[in-house]
Amino acid sequence: MKRKNDRGFPDRNAIVAFIKANQGNVGTREIAREFGLKNADRIELKRLLRELADDGTIKKKRHTISEPDSLPPTLVADITGRDSDGELIASPTEWDEVEGGEPPKIRIQMPRRPKPGTVAGVRDRVLLRVEPTNEAEGPAYRGHVIKVFDKAKSRILGVFRALPEGGGRLVPVDKKAADRELNIAAADAHGAQDGDLVSVDIVRTRSFGLASGRVKEKLGSVKSEKAISLIAIYAHDIPLQFSPAAEREAEAAEPANLKGREDWRDVPLVTIDPPDAKDHDDAVHAQPDDDPNNRGGFIVNVAIADVSFYVRPGTALDRDALDRGNSVYFPDRVVPMLPERISNNLCSLVPGEPRGALAVRMVLGPDGRKRSHTFHRILMRSTAKLSYAQAQAAIDGRPDDTTGPLLDPILKPLYAAYACAKRARDERDPLNLDLPERKILLKSDGTVDRVIIPDRLDAHKLIEEFMILANVAAAEMLEKKSLPLIYRVHEEPTLEKVHALAEFLKTLDVPFAKSGALRPALFNRVLAQLEGHDHFPLVSEVVLRSQAQAEYSSENYGHFGLNLRRYAHFTSPIRRYADLVVHRALVRALGLGEGALPDSETPETLGEVAAHISVTERRAMKAERETVDRLIAHHLADRIGSSFQGRVSGVTRAGLFVKLADTGADGLIPIRSLGTEYFNYDEGRHALVGTRSRTMYQLGDVVDVRLIEAAPIAGALRFELLSSSSETAPRERRPSGPQRRPSIKAHPGRSPERKRKPETQKSGKPKKGKGKNKGKGKKGKAW
Repeated sequence: MKRKNDRGFPDRNAIVAFIKANQGNVGTREIAREFGLKNADRIELKRLLRELADDGTIKKKRHTISEPDSLPPTLVADITGRDSDGELIASPTEWDEVEGGEPPKIRIQMPRRPKPGTVAGVRDRVLLRVEPTNEAEGPAYRGHVIKVFDKAKSRILGVFRALPEGGGRLVPVDKKAADRELNIAAADAHGAQDGDLVSVDIVRTRSFGLASGRVKEKLGSVKSEKAISLIAIYAHDIPLQFSPAAEREAEAAEPANLKGREDWRDVPLVTIDPPDAKDHDDAVHAQPDDDPNNRGGFIVNVAIADVSFYVRPGTALDRDALDRGNSVYFPDRVVPMLPERISNNLCSLVPGEPRGALAVRMVLGPDGRKRSHTFHRILMRSTAKLSYAQAQAAIDGRPDDTTGPLLDPILKPLYAAYACAKRARDERDPLNLDLPERKILLKSDGTVDRVIIPDRLDAHKLIEEFMILANVAAAEMLEKKSLPLIYRVHEEPTLEKVHALAEFLKTLDVPFAKSGALRPALFNRVLAQLEGHDHFPLVSEVVLRSQAQAEYSSENYGHFGLNLRRYAHFTSPIRRYADLVVHRALVRALGLGEGALPDSETPETLGEVAAHISVTERRAMKAERETVDRLIAHHLADRIGSSFQGRVSGVTRAGLFVKLADTGADGLIPIRSLGTEYFNYDEGRHALVGTRSRTMYQLGDVVDVRLIEAAPIAGALRFELLSSSSETAPRERRPSGPQRRPSIKAHPGRSPERKRKPETQKSGKPKKGKGKNKGKGKKGKAW
């Protein structure tokens, strides 16, 4: 094969052949080294690789180049069945079918003597190490099981409905299985009463008629205070009880003391959290820098609960924490990652009590940029516990008995340091998406009282910005010490999604000129241009859906949303396992004593941990979202026939999804109910268009709807579209060309600055509280 052309540059076919021969392990650097390219050739190489990616010859993801539709070396997969030889076949759990078509098949190779925890079966979710087979027929990959996450379910969760003749039926809580009821004989009901939430083992299936089941566990009445969140907990196999060994270790733990620690008990650190927070894992302090070489600069101290001191590698506490991956926050309860004695007691930075912490001291220049940082293992004593609203009220001139004495010595320096840090943040220009987060307030009986949108205060932004600075400092320190770590990464949007966004914006006459490297500022300019315009909610939704989802990885490919080259989670070890790993790595890197990351941890083993906790994070997000859907469906169940105003939040071939303005509830308007004419699905416009009238219903449209049906257990609502007012009337589809409506200009008198919402879901729907943590407002931000 010809390796170079007449100009001495490598031939396209030679580059493609090299990528294929080194699947998953090739980047620009490796290609340049293979073909002896100098720095002057790098621009030409990047241009050629971009062309190959654009025409689908190769796939460029992160810093890795591979064949199209190739898989990473380690991934989470679901075992879907067996082939004709009886071998297990799996598919990737996360796969973008729009971008990559059908997910590739993986043949599972089981060793003769599998290790404990690696024996898998059909419908199991597993962590695999995969490699291409390079075979002409059969699956393109073979995989080796590293770990089995979830054993296949033969148990179903549902509501028992008693029958007059005895026994009953099980109505599954899963939306997808809601129409597949089970028959439960009287002898198999085991005392279940009508309306009880029960788990049922399938005991017999039939070709015709209902399958049969046996009640295995009664979880209480579906009308009880805790039932709604229990549905999600059991449906997603979220561990509810800690192992006895973990509980014993938690009870035996001793409070931290000065041994091996610096004494920071006189530093006036304060915690700022929502008023109902139960644990406090971060405290902050700031003061002007008295260094004459840094006039106008600040010293910012961020102290984080020292969880690594209590949760040592290989212990029962560690195993339980890794299994959970993160805490899960429901409106009525928290399923914590760590036992209460650790999370709410020994590690919580409560006022007046000595607590162990891992602190970072950061020096900010007058331009807001971090000049230096140092890490310290300390013993601290929080000066005060403040809420966001309380701190903000004091700064706004309304101090109370607690904040009054703190205003001048503590709060004003904190806000001044934040104003300084904000200069660098604004210059960095991270992705600015203004997507308000709703919070459900419950009555004493656990039912919904009302849904509110909490005010977005500078107090929130202050804490968030200081946490970002601390997270960056942790990643930089560990890279400097050449220690493995788990990064928080966020990939830039794919070329396909950027192209789809550009095509959509073209229908609105909104310019979207991409030149050079993709940056968040490109999307920010679009959003700023539409500030205050009717189309702003629509465009915000589409921009959100163009973004990738953040995840954990032992490989660093940056954080696109925050516009940062390196980023790690360090500031919430009470509720996230990733942060605990980073704490251990810092303890090891800086020789800070006990609880260090073991020498056995490598980028490969941490890659497996990162894949696992990315899955548990998404599990938590889905459980939290479903619980909110069910609570609101219960809340609206007695309002059948009522009218509401909402906004179209999704458009599919099945119909329109509408989000109600007052509660944020989502429901479906089936396409068959839109009228007598046929409606086409216009994917580019995110719209349904009538074939006869050219009436168009588009993502972001404001509509009036009537509630027709509510299914509280499934969390599903069905609406019908009412006759639209002139304000909400569907638009007629406009022709292209000169007759199109004039381009949209920036709204006068509005600031282009928006609230930040950098991390997004790959599914394309806005996050409904990644950490819908009761009392964890700043932790709810997916930093």
